[in-house]
Amino acid sequence: MRTSLLALAAASLFAGAVHAAPATYAIDPTHTFATFEIDHNGASTNRARFDKKEGTLTLDRAGKTGSVDISIDTSSVNSGTPAFDKHLQSKDIFNVAEHPKARFQSTKFVFDGDKLASVEGNMTLLGKTQPVTFKASKFSCYPNKMLQDREVCGGDFETTFDRTAFGLDYGVNYGAAKNVRLVVQIEAVKQ
Repeated sequence: MRTSLLALAAASLFAGAVHAAPATYAIDPTHTFATFEIDHNGASTNRARFDKKEGTLTLDRAGKTGSVDISIDTSSVNSGTPAFDKHLQSKDIFNVAEHPKARFQSTKFVFDGDKLASVEGNMTLLGKTQPVTFKASKFSCYPNKMLQDREVCGGDFETTFDRTAFGLDYGVNYGAAKNVRLVVQIEAVKQ
């Protein structure tokens, strides 16, 4: 009888752990960066970042599932060169007057054992939505001492996509590169 009670108690504890709700995290904009790179005529690489971003992350490490939803203010593009930023914001590139936001919404977290390997989802840019997969090069969670040991999860992710799939065709007719590398570093604070 005693063995049965212990087994039942252990099974209840295990079942509770397996069915734990996913944790929700708010993207920390001061530790989250979205940068892009594109070849510039085979001579160099143009790079810029977006300074304004927001979103949420949910994670169930035991269940190996999660989701992420990030919005980026495209008018916050920052190349370090104001004249180039104006061109990036123009109708030629990001058309921020008509499309002030870009967004990524995940559809699946892919794990390799306990390690997050990639995040699949849909990216919306210039009003068009296409599937993309971000490869994870690192991901972990830790108690942040500066936030009174609140849990923070984050990692480095990247993808390369064909910009013309979003209607971003500027310069392609005279040989400008189509492929854009997007690198995102995310940290999010448990709510």
